[in-house]
Amino acid sequence: MRAFLISDNLDSLVGLRLAGIEGRVARGPEESKNAIEEALEDPELGILVLTEKVAEIVPDLVQALRERGELPLVVEVPDRHGMHRAADFLTAYVRDAIGVNLG
Repeated sequence: MRAFLISDNLDSLVGLRLAGIEGRVARGPEESKNAIEEALEDPELGILVLTEKVAEIVPDLVQALRERGELPLVVEVPDRHGMHRAADFLTAYVRDAIGVNLG
């Protein structure tokens, strides 16, 4: 099982390559969608890492991947500019997903 990154910038790609994670840069909706679809063709793919900006560009596709309940696990990471999500995004995600308030 392996991980693959789709990033909107070269800095994130280089950083994760140093950690042994290959990937590619994709800018814009069409390029991002194509990159994700190509990555999904790999039967060894276990974790699909997306920068937050890529995930924001194709939100419907990311949501569909999460809802199907199969590998790969989709993980969003902040890029060099920091996190775009609110500080309590994980708590809100759990509350919305299963109806339990962790706060």
